[in-house]
Parts: sequence; C-alpha cells; structure tokens
Amino acid sequence: MRWLGLGVVLLAAGCGPRPAAEYGEELFRDASLSESQYNSFSCATCHATTATPPADKVYAGLSLYNVASRPHWFGGYETRLLDAVNFCYTAFMRGVTPLTPEDPKSRALYEYLVSISPDAQAPAQPFTLVKDIADVPRGSASEGARVYQAACQDCHGEPHTGKGRLTELASILPDVANDYGTLFPGIPPRIVFIEKVRHGRFFGVGGNMPPYSQEALSDQELGALLEFLDL
Repeated sequence: MRWLGLGVVLLAAGCGPRPAAEYGEELFRDASLSESQYNSFSCATCHATTATPPADKVYAGLSLYNVASRPHWFGGYETRLLDAVNFCYTAFMRGVTPLTPEDPKSRALYEYLVSISPDAQAPAQPFTLVKDIADVPRGSASEGARVYQAACQDCHGEPHTGKGRLTELASILPDVANDYGTLFPGIPPRIVFIEKVRHGRFFGVGGNMPPYSQEALSDQELGALLEFLDL
C-alpha cells in the first residue's frame, strides 16, 4: 500500500541525481533521519529487511520484507504505511515532527521500502502484544546468553558494564534492576523487567525502548533471558 507516487530519481543536496531507493536505504540505516540529538536508533536498529531474518539477531520489530505490499500494519492499528513509519519515528526515534508525504526523505524512504517489497500483495504480519504482565517460566541460562546477545546487546552493551552500548541513555543490564525498588516500590524487579520488555516505553515505564511482541520474542526466550540475568 503506497502513500504517494514519485519518480525513481531524487536530487540529493550537492550530489547530483541518484536513485531514490538508494538514498532511502541510506536513510533507513542512519539515525540522523530523526532530527533529535538524543536519538540513536535507525530503522535498521529494530528491523530486518529480508524474508528470513538473520539467525543471530532478535529484532524488536518484525521484518520489513514486503512491507509496502501489506494491507495494514501494527496488527491493524495503522492502515497507511506512512502512519506506521511515523509511529516508529516519533515514539522510538524521538522525531519531533512526523514525516510528510512531500518530504524528500519520506519519499526516498518510501521508494526503498517498495524496493524490498517484491510481491504485489502480501499478508499482514501478526503483532501480538502482551496486555497483562505476568511471570514466565524460567529457562536455560545458556539459552538466555544467546538471547541477550541477539536481542539486547546491540543497544545495552555487555552485561554489567554496558561496554559497546548504542547510547549512554541505554540502561546497563541487569544492574539497572537495583533501582527498581525505588522507582517501582512493591513490584518484584523480575516483573518490572518483563513489563519493560513487553510494553517498552509505554504505560509509564519510561525510556524510548520499543516493545517486543510475542512474535518477536517468545515467553520461552524471555524466561531464558531472565535466568541469564539472574532476575
């Protein structure tokens, strides 16, 4: 589903004509797509673009392969592709002003999304958010180490030190749980952590982390992660 029509060539400032999809891919992988000085996320931080995501990564967002060919997004909550993009742009990338159809960056990004959508029509992807937070069965610490590396380390860095984290605004895990007693009195740190993973920045938890749906991260994987972090 397309938000506008345009030619395939975009004039990039000072660079001469270039394919819009090429410029769009550059924007897709660039955190400076958002004008916020506090943003460190790019679209590529949370989304794969292949039909089969890499085996060593667990992304918060689902793959964007065929994204422009779907009938709706976010489990049906968004029915225009641009609105779905802007939800991520403003909620997680700290974008101040939503992208407009006329914005050259918006137009180029659209052409890139079309370029990774080879099918004329594609089914909507399931997107199941956990409404009510509850504990999950503990899993294997060794499996949890794999989940941490695949899902958490790119943003939060190495456990206990944060070495290599995407931004200093990203919490150091699991040490941030030491503050949960003050921030969330009476709630076990384990439950706060589950809430953070499942609801992200919403419901007063804070930060700008996106939520992990059940399709992105299973309860089994979450239980293993908690065991690895000793929560």
